Amino acid sequence: MPSDPEIKQSVLDTAKAMVECGLVEGTAGNVSARLPGGRVVLTPSSLDYDSMTLEDLVVTDAEGKVLEGDRPPTTEKALHLACLRQYEDIGAVMHCHALFASMFAVNHEPIPCVIEEFDIYVGGEVPVAEYRLTGSDELAGEASRWLGDRAAVLMANHGLLCVGKDSGHTLKIAQLVERTAQLVWGARMMGEPVPLPESTLEKFAPIYKVVGRLR
Repeated sequence: MPSDPEIKQSVLDTAKAMVECGLVEGTAGNVSARLPGGRVVLTPSSLDYDSMTLEDLVVTDAEGKVLEGDRPPTTEKALHLACLRQYEDIGAVMHCHALFASMFAVNHEPIPCVIEEFDIYVGGEVPVAEYRLTGSDELAGEASRWLGDRAAVLMANHGLLCVGKDSGHTLKIAQLVERTAQLVWGARMMGEPVPLPESTLEKFAPIYKVVGRLR
């Protein structure tokens, strides 16, 4: 299992990569990862990713009590902790405001599973969790409940939440979801996208639990 410094470095690298990939702007979005001993490392609240260092990251226990760090953890702390508490087979969580995925979230419309890799790496279509206030325990409970058999969920009128084996994995999931959202948006400009056959969905969906969730 990776060491504390390795996991923290991955969280920091992933947070910075979110900006470079255009998944967030400013200080929006947040990243967390599971540490040994029931602890969690999270990005801090309201700090530019460009200037963020390892010392700025915050470590809490599973209930959110700060154990390390001088800054407050992300305001979406409850969201991250709910996912990690509920699913022992995930190691990291990312919340971002990817443009095309967020368009679907604003429309309260799932992102359909129209390409095979989406079924394999995400687990099927990305559903929309009902709207709850940002940073609330209600949002944490509502969003996390959708992630038992898939890697991503849209939060209505908000953005995208992804889970994975580690922080780098959540970044790849977010990029795949965003690319697929853009693909579907473009395909609809051309006509009506054709969904994958049910037989394909049934064949590939179980693979997600092997490639996407086992740490």
